[in-house]
Amino acid sequence: MNIKRAKQEIKDAVEAYLLKDAYGAYEIPVIRQRPILLLGAPGIGKTQIMEQIARECGIGLVSYTITHHTRQSAIGLPFISEREYGGEKKAVTEYTMSEIVASIYEKMKKTGLREGILFIDEINCVSETLAPAMLQFLQCKTFGNHPIPEGWVIVAAGNPPEYNKSVRDFDVVTLDRVKKIEVEPDYEAFREYAVKARIHPAVISYLDARPASFYQMETTVDGRCFATPRGWEDLSRLLEVYEKLGKPVDKEVVRQYIQHDRIAGEFAAYLELYRKYESDYEIDGILRGEIREGTLKKLSHASFDERLSVVSLLLSGCLTKFHRVRVQELFTEALYGKMKEAGRALNDETLPTEGIAGVIAKLKEEAREERESRKKAELLEREEEKRLLRLEETLQRYGAALAERRPESGPAAFDILRELFAGERERYEELLKEGSGMLEHAFDFLEAAFGNSQELVVFVTGLNRSEDALAFLRSCGCERYQQYNRSLLFGEGDREIRREIERLSTEG
Repeated sequence: MNIKRAKQEIKDAVEAYLLKDAYGAYEIPVIRQRPILLLGAPGIGKTQIMEQIARECGIGLVSYTITHHTRQSAIGLPFISEREYGGEKKAVTEYTMSEIVASIYEKMKKTGLREGILFIDEINCVSETLAPAMLQFLQCKTFGNHPIPEGWVIVAAGNPPEYNKSVRDFDVVTLDRVKKIEVEPDYEAFREYAVKARIHPAVISYLDARPASFYQMETTVDGRCFATPRGWEDLSRLLEVYEKLGKPVDKEVVRQYIQHDRIAGEFAAYLELYRKYESDYEIDGILRGEIREGTLKKLSHASFDERLSVVSLLLSGCLTKFHRVRVQELFTEALYGKMKEAGRALNDETLPTEGIAGVIAKLKEEAREERESRKKAELLEREEEKRLLRLEETLQRYGAALAERRPESGPAAFDILRELFAGERERYEELLKEGSGMLEHAFDFLEAAFGNSQELVVFVTGLNRSEDALAFLRSCGCERYQQYNRSLLFGEGDREIRREIERLSTEG
């Protein structure tokens, strides 16, 4: 199965294992909660989906790469204690708590989360001395003499033997006690994630044209050559920052992430062309509504890859704007909630004038506590943290405005807040208007350049794959999007264009 299906399978298992009956007991007894064994090629996102599942389920996560551990750190250190048996005192060997088990209790103490996932990576690549302890861990859910706390689901991951010479096979006794999931690289699953994670459009466009380059693992006379989803995502983040810094990205830089000489060279050349197309075709101008006959003529004689790159650039421009709209929309909704709370407090006739400042201060403190609580529990995504920080800053600014204008009553203070909030609403409406115009200009150009063609299929399909675009279209609407979405039968068209891409890639 692909990584998307694997994530859903693991999430379903976690939710099933943590479901309790009316008396607080787990519906599936802990003894029957099989550890999940996830086997798949390196770099396809096994660790990352654990982080996503933990956040989505609102539970803790403790991750360990077991190959970094010795037998002593995994199961604990021995010490001599004294016990009495049959009236006689005997010296016996006991073990300190495993570092791994102790880290679970530390996580519970730090985050306040009593349930979670214990993720052990590279479990089938441990040393000979640690291998028996790993088998005991999977079979008995213990490290040494210390059991994994109830409410913590075990997920272990490993690589197939073709990717790691240190791999050890599990025996049937162990395999019959685990929930085994095998995952394979799948570009369509990655692409869906890539759009959501806002992977650099040049990476997505390149891989759309050459999906075979998405994952490669080859053995050559010079050693292993590989390209992985992890490499593409990390390269994408570097591209974004290098663009802000004005730093060049050539083959040598790409090869530091995509350790496959041919693919690194291809992408570096493609990236250069991608940026050239952005300039030559004046993409920003097109999205402002500027369509030149020379541009249309040039594109009519362009190669398939070049036309696809131009479509990708137009789509990227629109999606960037739609993301800004979505960010503003979510922030405005959060701020509106705080304004409703402020309205209830400020319109209370019993509120004294000197209590006005305290209303906003309280709301700001609540926003800060929410952010810090979620961050402490490690359930806060980057975008959400930025939104909460912006909310705190805005409430601070609103409080300063009230202090400066000195309203004589609570209702008067609320009028000032409504005036300030209207500015945020206006910013949202302006972004929505800009996004709508940009989308219409993109359709104008695509129709003039290609008519009802495969390029329009790619553009509309790209919109359908973006949560930001779909949220925008629900808020704003677009008649031509609806028209093409119905008439182009994009599902079949997408399959046709993928076949064309693969053919051209093979011929290239």
